[in-house]
Amino acid sequence: MKNTRQQWMAFQTIVHREVRRVFRIWLQTIVPPAVTTCLYFVIFGNLVGSRVGLMGGFPYAEFITPGLIMLSVINAAYTNAFGSFFAAKMQRTLEEMLVAPLSLWVIIMGFVAGSVVRALIVGTVVTLVSTFFTPLHFYSGFIIVSVAILAATIFALTGILSAIYAKKYDEAAFVRTFILTPLTYLGGVFYSTRLLHGYWHLFSSMNPIVYIVNSFRYGQLGAPTFQILYAYGVMIFGVVFLFSFSIWAFNRSKNL
Repeated sequence: MKNTRQQWMAFQTIVHREVRRVFRIWLQTIVPPAVTTCLYFVIFGNLVGSRVGLMGGFPYAEFITPGLIMLSVINAAYTNAFGSFFAAKMQRTLEEMLVAPLSLWVIIMGFVAGSVVRALIVGTVVTLVSTFFTPLHFYSGFIIVSVAILAATIFALTGILSAIYAKKYDEAAFVRTFILTPLTYLGGVFYSTRLLHGYWHLFSSMNPIVYIVNSFRYGQLGAPTFQILYAYGVMIFGVVFLFSFSIWAFNRSKNL
């Protein structure tokens, strides 16, 4: 019981520190996604959207809103997890955690939980900003919240994995530029995946972000493009796999 209480207190401490950091530098962590979303709506929602017309049976601005919210959630979760974990590694504070009687899963989940909180805060702010540009729909609150949490967890774990193996902070930009950005922009944020054919359709079926964005869009608009339970299966598998991989990498990496 005592050990369990110690682990829980350690988890709370890590999360509390991460959340305080988010609010301490809110001009860097919360404001930029809101500004970026405004630009997306001005350019794509108004200028391009007026020419596109309907997409998936909805006005274009309404169609891309769930994708823009999820885009901000993904970026916030990855950026926070990588930045915090990499800083802890470089500043040697991670070593203090490793010599303390803490389980690896407590350390990892502490950073993940802090990143999920930031992602949800950013997602909420972006949602509020979206109301100035287009009407919002909430078909299923459970799907909206659960998908946001699962997506944030997946990319927080991705950020931690990147930080474990990274030797320089610039390597975060490499992963974001050559892996996350292509997968995100090809994940149905700005278009319906039903428009894809041939190899592009096959590629989209292997892109996990497609399932995340379309699930979140279903939660808002109520327009499913696939089996929602299958999408949940993909996301839950991603969480389990990445968490297990993080534990393995934590034990094996020589960069810690």
